[in-house]
Amino acid sequence: MTTATDGQQLVGRRTIGATPAAIFALRSDPRRHHETTPADWVRDAISTEPITSVGQVFAMNMFNVGAGGDYVMHNRVAILDQDRTIAWDPGQPDEQGNERVGGWRWRYDLEPNGSGTDVTLTYDWSATPQSLKDVINFPPFPPDFLDQSLAALDRAVTGQAAS
Repeated sequence: MTTATDGQQLVGRRTIGATPAAIFALRSDPRRHHETTPADWVRDAISTEPITSVGQVFAMNMFNVGAGGDYVMHNRVAILDQDRTIAWDPGQPDEQGNERVGGWRWRYDLEPNGSGTDVTLTYDWSATPQSLKDVINFPPFPPDFLDQSLAALDRAVTGQAAS
């Protein structure tokens, strides 16, 4: 169940019947990100290389009616600890082509347990400038979106159909 921690982030948790390595491999492959979203926002990867380092930027084709339809999101890898943690900060290039992040972060923490892996998904918008918060309502989805995302991740990594 997703919980709000301080009005600046949501945290969801789920035990998935797969190894941390299998989950990490899926999350570090931009070509598979569309498999782990409950909505149709994430379309396909522009950057198809695996995520291998902090600072790496991977681009995704996205779609959201509220954002004007089709757009591209550039994600800068913020944390990369093999089979433990992966996090990225979405953003878009400025007019000069410099990558800039929006101030929100997607983070996956993986902890092995006897029956698989405890996955903690955190959506944190605490670094988002107030000027952007005035334009975008944060979070831009209902709290159960994280639970649905974790269920989609579970299905993608285990190959099980939705129930």
